[in-house]
Amino acid sequence: MSKNLQVLLASRPTGPVTEAHFRLEERDIPVAESGQVLVRNYWLSLDPYMRGRMSASKSYAASVEIGDVMVGGTVGEVVESKHSRFKVGEFVVGSLGWQLYGVSNGEGLVKVDPDLVPLSAYLGVVGMPGATAWIGLLDHCQPQTGETVVVSAASGAVGGVVGQLAKMQGCRAVGIAGGKAKCEYAVKELGYDACIDYKAGRLYEELKQACPGGIDCYFENVGGPTMDTVFRLLNPFSRVALCGMISDYNLEDPYAVKMMRSLLVNRVKLQGFIVNDRMDLYQRAIRKLGGLVSSGRLKYRESVAEGLQNAPTAFIGLLAGRNFGKQVVKLV
Repeated sequence: MSKNLQVLLASRPTGPVTEAHFRLEERDIPVAESGQVLVRNYWLSLDPYMRGRMSASKSYAASVEIGDVMVGGTVGEVVESKHSRFKVGEFVVGSLGWQLYGVSNGEGLVKVDPDLVPLSAYLGVVGMPGATAWIGLLDHCQPQTGETVVVSAASGAVGGVVGQLAKMQGCRAVGIAGGKAKCEYAVKELGYDACIDYKAGRLYEELKQACPGGIDCYFENVGGPTMDTVFRLLNPFSRVALCGMISDYNLEDPYAVKMMRSLLVNRVKLQGFIVNDRMDLYQRAIRKLGGLVSSGRLKYRESVAEGLQNAPTAFIGLLAGRNFGKQVVKLV
């Protein structure tokens, strides 16, 4: 490869993201200077948070500037090193963005073992989504044996891990997902006790039936009407881990939750969280998850797009729920 292919932010969306909001460019491959490494990216992670980075609105992290490379997690191989901690041939996870090659001063780069789990897994189940599931469920929700845990986007990169961890804690795990195939996967492969297809139009009735004792813990990835429905079934002193609200990300006028009174009546503990706020737990979670995947106790699924040029289409599909499991882009 003689050029570095990059996907840049061409304009800011005010509604749904389209391919016109991105621009594909070729540039010279950068050179590592003193204290830097050059990484050839093998896999790119696509995640819902990227929609927020395309906006200029104030958030927990800086926006991508127009004309800059889209932000994103990557895993790849060190091909040039002028850094004392990294050697050529080592594999690293970082945030080098939507491009084939990236230069780093080493900050935020973590060495990974390609023999423990497949490289792509370090962007999903043994990466940020997995750590998000671990911290949100075990640290914020703190489920107890015998409790009922409900998870929205149950077959996704985060939700799929949450459900399995809940079962390991001795809980009843009930998922919410879009479509029969995703629900069957959640139950038959991930071990959920039940999964409700919200697209069938009977979410409240079926969720109430699946949770006869009410809901003790709710891991929220979706927001909108789904959140309202779950709030109607929360038990007193239940806990909610507010991880994401993907149903709002493309809306100019975000959905207003109507059942907020339930939080007061039931004395609910709701914690909004960003996984990077808990770096004290992050690496411990990654080590535990890596062991669970390596031993076969933790399962995962990926949607794979081939080639960086197809990243925009895959990202648009992710926001629309067309992915199945963790969405990644294979770059080699």
